Amino acid sequence: MLKKLLRGLGLILVPFVGSLIIRFLAFTNKKIYNTPPSFSEEPLLFACWHGELLMLPIIYTKFRKEHPLKVIISSHFDGKLIAKTISYFKVGSLAGSTNRNAARVLIQAIKSIKDGIDIAITPDGPKGPRREVADGIIIMAQKTNTKIILVEVKPTSFWQLNSWDKFVIPKPFGEIHFYASQEIDVSGLSLEEARDIIKKGLLAHE
Repeated sequence: MLKKLLRGLGLILVPFVGSLIIRFLAFTNKKIYNTPPSFSEEPLLFACWHGELLMLPIIYTKFRKEHPLKVIISSHFDGKLIAKTISYFKVGSLAGSTNRNAARVLIQAIKSIKDGIDIAITPDGPKGPRREVADGIIIMAQKTNTKIILVEVKPTSFWQLNSWDKFVIPKPFGEIHFYASQEIDVSGLSLEEARDIIKKGLLAHE
């Protein structure tokens, strides 16, 4: 009973405080955007390493104001915290992962894309291996004929958690470099070819 109560309070307090922290970090850092001049009006898949996820809403809301976004997030408690946090940025979520509940998530994503909604995926989430691309994003892109944008978030000064994904939190009063690739078409590629392109693209500015 106590655990349930604490989780309930956590779902109220942690996401609200987390959203304030994200806004504070975005406000106190100089933001440098390295992106194409424009993106397709068609729905897109956005890919970002799990460890760089924190500031993703900042770059997305700057360049895709007219397009709603849903992020594929684990249905576990930590996933619920993330989903509630990003909801403060008017970003939705799909519960599950492309490893677990893969068929359900694919069906939800296909419906969302048909409705004109962008989808964001962490190719190494929800539990790793770190910076290894799972097949889910490739299958989703090929099944829906949707192009992929690779996003990197590189702060010049940051804290790095001792978690499986080495989660990065920018420190205030530095710079955050946001990178977004050109649209990538993986239709007709093998899983191995597509994995290689996505991984190299997400490590392009290491």
